[in-house]
Amino acid sequence: VSGGSLDPAMFATIARLGVPYVLMHLRGTPQTMTSMANYENVTLDVIAELSEKVAQLRALGVKDLILDPGFGFAKTPAHNDQLLRDLPAFRVFELPLLVGLSRKSSIWRRLGLSPDEALNGTTVLNTVALLGGASLLRVHDVKEAVEAVKLTRYLIPDT
Repeated sequence: VSGGSLDPAMFATIARLGVPYVLMHLRGTPQTMTSMANYENVTLDVIAELSEKVAQLRALGVKDLILDPGFGFAKTPAHNDQLLRDLPAFRVFELPLLVGLSRKSSIWRRLGLSPDEALNGTTVLNTVALLGGASLLRVHDVKEAVEAVKLTRYLIPDT
């Protein structure tokens, strides 16, 4: 979840091993990220910060990358909303996009539910993410997510 920022040897190790890597956006550490949620424009800032890391990884020869905008990591609920609305902007990378919205507090708090009761909200936002260009979903409820993917792809085959 660190985007390579917590271990200076991470990117070199990935390159040496030749393994795929999920590059997630995160500012700070899990302990400090809440105080780092300051953006001029969250979408443009996340894209710029991911671009720098993609360039570093490419320079090391890493080929298999998956991007994750890092929903909930150094992001406010309003930032998460904006990123979800702007998800098509991440197509500029021409890389697979992973989205992790499952049971996020921005879902269950808004609905007045517990995290375990947020399945419907999660499914709705997963569908929005698929329509916006997500190619992978990080989920807790696999069966329901698979159904959302199948129905979305059935109705709109290019998703």
